Parts: sequence; C-alpha cells; structure tokens
Amino acid sequence: MANYSTNEFKGGLKVMLDGDPCAIVENEFVKPGKGQAFNRVKLRNLITGRVWERTFKSGESLEGADVVDLEMEYLYTDGDMWHFMKTDGSFEQYAVEKKALGDTAKWLKEQVVYTVTLWNDNAISVTPPNFIELEVVETDPGLKGDTAQGGSKPATLSSGAVVRVPLFINQGEVLKVDTRSGEYVSRA
Repeated sequence: MANYSTNEFKGGLKVMLDGDPCAIVENEFVKPGKGQAFNRVKLRNLITGRVWERTFKSGESLEGADVVDLEMEYLYTDGDMWHFMKTDGSFEQYAVEKKALGDTAKWLKEQVVYTVTLWNDNAISVTPPNFIELEVVETDPGLKGDTAQGGSKPATLSSGAVVRVPLFINQGEVLKVDTRSGEYVSRA
C-alpha cells in the first residue's frame, strides 16, 4: 500500500496506525516561531470509532489503509446480523455485525443504498446516505391553533429513530431526514 507523507494528509484519508485502519478527521499544519513544523491530526479508528488527536513531525509518513468503500443495498436483519448486497450486479452479500453498524442502525431502511467499508473482506463500518425518507409511526397529534413558528415535538420513525418535527406533522407522513445531524428537513 502507498505511504502518505505529512504534506499529503487531508480529511477523509484512510491510514494504518497501531495496526488499525483509521480515517483522518481533521488535519492542521502548525509552524511555530521556534522549532520544527508539525501536523496536529485528529483521527478516528474505523473499527472502534474512537476519536483522538496526535501530532506528527513534518516529513513523517503513514502507510495507507487497505480499505474499500462499496455501495451496498440493505436487505434484512436476522436478529444478530444485518445483510447488505453489492449493487454492481454481482448480488454478492455481506453480513454486518452490530458493532460495525453503530449509530447507522437507526437509519436503516430496506432497499436503500449505504456505503459499507470493508477491511480484509470484513465490514467494519456502514455510512448512511446524507438524506433518507422515513415514515412517522408515532407522534402526538397537532392541535388547531398551535404556533406556526418554532414549535416542535418528538416523532418516532419507522426505523426506530426519534427526531424533533414541527407541530403540523402527523402520524403516517413520510419525512426527509438529515442522517448526519438527525434533524427533520421536509416532508417527502
């Protein structure tokens, strides 16, 4: 695999560190008035999800991680494994554990395409699309005369996620939700 020098570090780059694949979340180049320049790097372990900061002297290098991001369609769950299928026409299926799924579990919807990260042919993380459309299965009814600006209430979606929605949203409506922040965007 390729080696990346500190001047090639950027957000999203996947590297091997301490035997685990990690993604660079943030990279800041620091040139102090006295002494050698260095990079202050925020990394996220792709297996455990842990985020930490580390500094690298200018000129150091890290080995690139041998990870592959694939577009896969969510099929079903059998209780302890979640099954995804490649969308390239091969119909190859991968089973994903709860640990690799993480917070994405609350955004799962059948027949939606997710980005699955594979390392050594094992799924280590699942990333949902930025926006997803889900149905409201439970929410308090909106009352006539409720405020038109700023009022909100919790709504449980078909995937199990709970989001704050405006008061005019009713049970059975399909909503567009931002999966990065977990916020209501609009009606679908």
